[in-house]
Amino acid sequence: HCEIKRGFDPIDALAEQEEFLPHKPGAKKESQFTDFEGKTSFGMSVFNLSNAIMGSGILGLAFAMSNTGIILFIILLLFIAILSAYSIHLLLKSAGVVGIRAYEQLGYRAFGHPGKMLAAIIITVHNIGAMSSYLFIVKSELPLVIQAFLGKQENTGEWFLNGSYLIIIVSVFIIFPLALMKHLGYLGYTSGFSLSCMVFFLISVIYKKFNIPCPLEVHHNNITIPDHYNIDTTTDDFCEPKLFTINSQTAYTIPILAFAFVCHPEVLPIYTELRDPTKKRMQKVANVSILAMFIMYLLTALFGYLTFHGAVESELLHTYNYVDPLDVLILCVRLAVLVAVTLTVPVVLFPIRRALLQILFPDKPFSWLRHVSIAVGLLFLVNLLVIFVPSIRDIFGIIGATSAPSLIFILPGIFYFRIVPEDQEPLRSKTKIQALCFAALGFIFMIMSLSFIIIDWVTGEARSVGGH
Repeated sequence: HCEIKRGFDPIDALAEQEEFLPHKPGAKKESQFTDFEGKTSFGMSVFNLSNAIMGSGILGLAFAMSNTGIILFIILLLFIAILSAYSIHLLLKSAGVVGIRAYEQLGYRAFGHPGKMLAAIIITVHNIGAMSSYLFIVKSELPLVIQAFLGKQENTGEWFLNGSYLIIIVSVFIIFPLALMKHLGYLGYTSGFSLSCMVFFLISVIYKKFNIPCPLEVHHNNITIPDHYNIDTTTDDFCEPKLFTINSQTAYTIPILAFAFVCHPEVLPIYTELRDPTKKRMQKVANVSILAMFIMYLLTALFGYLTFHGAVESELLHTYNYVDPLDVLILCVRLAVLVAVTLTVPVVLFPIRRALLQILFPDKPFSWLRHVSIAVGLLFLVNLLVIFVPSIRDIFGIIGATSAPSLIFILPGIFYFRIVPEDQEPLRSKTKIQALCFAALGFIFMIMSLSFIIIDWVTGEARSVGGH
């Protein structure tokens, strides 16, 4: 009866039939997404996503390996890489159902307005934390590098040796112009350059492994050597790489690794700008990026660990300083890492701006005024934080321990569970139960890393935990 009442509409029937016909070659394929037509190539998208993944966390991986042993480290890193790829799969699948590629909109679809706010707040806080940690590295490292290039023994207090002035200069002249780009796609070039700086870092670490003799010959020219150098480095087994190690520090390495592949706030904006966006193609972008970073992380950790064995510091580059503080190659490497870190900031700024626009001006068209003023405001805020709040790292350590697992595990799992309609996948289907277990895993990681941070504070030992 239904059909007759509606009146049989030949155009409708034709449209339905069209759906089932394979697309004729040359006919323009309609995208399932209405929000934006992307123009960014596959390669540029990979550069951008890899740049978003590649954080300052890479410097702590050799230290992580010295506390797990080589084989356990590889197992853990592989496990985390696969989990991150799965997490991106959940996000993309949810976005395909919703038809809008924004984390905040997924939140809206799953839990209405509170969900949208929650997603936007977590992304904002997490990425401001990431931006702060990057600028913090620039603030503390850049003066040392400039000082060493000038051949000075100590900081003589000129303005160009003052970290606070330096980060303002870097923010205004490098980060700000890049943050003004209208689309992430244009940052593909700087991301590519940023990654090549990190490749230079990796090559230098490998070269140094064959250059530094194993029992460390530390030059005692008035450098304070940290306590754990009293390890008797001359014993035979000190220079034996350990395959499996469990010690009091092992548990700390799990959060460091768990957040090694955080790029989830950037995934959807990059997807939005991808040319011919299909879920499969974007998943390929993600897999290639994660694989490339996996190889890079693994090699850096391995060769960094094989160079110093048990004496490796939680910040790899500082360990080379004890060998020779004025080594030109290591200075160049430190400079390259700083460049890489600086060029990641604009990529990290994009999702924050997008989240703020989604909350404050949901239905307004693009406006340069809003675009520019949000960038100015964010950079101003982050500079203030980094200059005036020296304990900012501890605060963001706590925030990172809550926001990172939310972005990687908890939200993708819950969103998938709520968004994918029940007629496609019933509540008790294997995929949905997997998604919930995945979210539960995130809670475990969160509780672990938070408790480690609290234990650290109580016992007064400082260790850097944190992704990005």
